[in-house]
Amino acid sequence: MKSDSSIQVPDELDLNAIPAHVAFIMDGNGRWAKKRLMNRAKGHEQGVQTVEEVVSACRDLGIGVLTLYAFSTENWARPKVEVKALMHLLKRFLRTKTEEIRKKDIRLNIMGQIERLPDDVRKEAEQAMAVTQKNSAMILNLALSYGAREEITRAVQQIAAKIKSGILEPKEITDKTVSDHLYTAGMPDPDLIIRTSAEFRLSNFLMWQAAYSELAFTPTLWPDFTRQEFYQILIDYQQRDRRFGKV
Repeated sequence: MKSDSSIQVPDELDLNAIPAHVAFIMDGNGRWAKKRLMNRAKGHEQGVQTVEEVVSACRDLGIGVLTLYAFSTENWARPKVEVKALMHLLKRFLRTKTEEIRKKDIRLNIMGQIERLPDDVRKEAEQAMAVTQKNSAMILNLALSYGAREEITRAVQQIAAKIKSGILEPKEITDKTVSDHLYTAGMPDPDLIIRTSAEFRLSNFLMWQAAYSELAFTPTLWPDFTRQEFYQILIDYQQRDRRFGKV
């Protein structure tokens, strides 16, 4: 992971109050490229560099879980050329960065319909998860072919199957039961969800887990998002009063 060590952590950022789980809706690659009269693939390439910087920043700060919305279930409907370019970038990222991720004690986890990925990409993803499975300093969730509605539907199907087989009684179902059947089972819900490019919606992302997440929106396009801006968002987050429905 690349890291801009020239950017110092601001004194205002309380390193003892860092969120346990931060999630990003990485938006704006295509618009970044269009503004520069480039094809959309160039925007995605530049976006990968931002991914590397954000991963490094989170690892440096001691954030335990980082979730990146990389490719949604709806993204399959994009032009085939763009989807192919995205899959190529993903494969290259996994192939070239897995060893570095392993050395940084980061565990890579793929959230979503991994079976829908092209065979070569799926194999790279499975290998990367296997290589890093014993790492414990940070979990890096890549949401690929991911959609929250699909995730919740899948959880309901699994719970229904357990009821049908007699393993579970309907009255035993709790919030935790549902959480335990999601892709993020065993992980804390995101404390903070950040979306770039001036869009103000979750777009089918972590809809169950985001029940009490703090939300941050920035007009910055994803390829232009910096470690410095991330620090400022964290400072703003630390100034919020999280009551979780209580007084």
